[in-house]
Amino acid sequence: MRTDVTFTSAGIPLAGHLYLPDTAAAGPLPAIVVGHPGSGVKEQTAGVHARHLADAGFAALAFDAAYQGESGGTPRGVEDPAQRVEDIKNAVSFLATHPGIDPERIGALGICASGGYVVPAAVTDHRVRAVATVSAVDIALANRLGADGRQDPALIQGALDAAAAARTAEAAGEPVRMVPIFPATEEEARAGGQHVFDGWEYYCTDRGGHPRSAKEFTLTSVDRIVNFDAFHLVGLLAPRPLLMVVGTEAVTAWMSERAIEQARGPKELHRIEGATHVDLYDRRVPETVAALVPFFTRHLTATRTAA
Repeated sequence: MRTDVTFTSAGIPLAGHLYLPDTAAAGPLPAIVVGHPGSGVKEQTAGVHARHLADAGFAALAFDAAYQGESGGTPRGVEDPAQRVEDIKNAVSFLATHPGIDPERIGALGICASGGYVVPAAVTDHRVRAVATVSAVDIALANRLGADGRQDPALIQGALDAAAAARTAEAAGEPVRMVPIFPATEEEARAGGQHVFDGWEYYCTDRGGHPRSAKEFTLTSVDRIVNFDAFHLVGLLAPRPLLMVVGTEAVTAWMSERAIEQARGPKELHRIEGATHVDLYDRRVPETVAALVPFFTRHLTATRTAA
């Protein structure tokens, strides 16, 4: 069962879909916040995962980040890691005060960029009792070093020059400057390699595209993103558990591997054989759910006293 909900984050109204089990529960439900990828919306992979979690007996909240989707905030298309982390914490607040949900049994799931947002959100918000990620990305590393970690570090300096110029131009009254996220054509996407093509195919075709998903970000998002560090405090998540799910063919898997090495509490890196980064958004969801449900069941279905 899905219900449209709203809540606020730093004064910005956020739009969400709250998924609940179809069968009435005997008591308060464990709940999971589900964050979408950097350019996604709640109707895409975040909503798909939330629906599967609800089928497994959890309340699951998928929502649009501030400045994106159906949520408020201007200018449109801002990707601000600090705000994204705050959005997750306010989603936790929404669940913690919602009737029928147990505030002592709340977890968080982040997909792609949100995998890099749920960790710092949970590190400093002890209401989050368990954290899982799917195809997690530190969006700052992806911009500085590329999704595969092989990008020339000098390239980001040009992007920061452009972001600085955009700030000056906007202060002078010029329109907000935008930067495209995806290649313009299939040919260009294929030329960029499998990872680039997979992202283009998911977001820009009928495979997974949605009219409200972001196709461009504000240019001033660049310096906000580069100033972020998703996993540098992951060790402070302990003793709460961490599960990170990756595809063995995902060029981004190194980020989860590095984060797991740094984590000090209960931790697991679950690999899905033959899957790329974007495969875990849609084509291999039964396998991601097969890892996520036992993890959240084990860590969120204890009694309130045990928790």
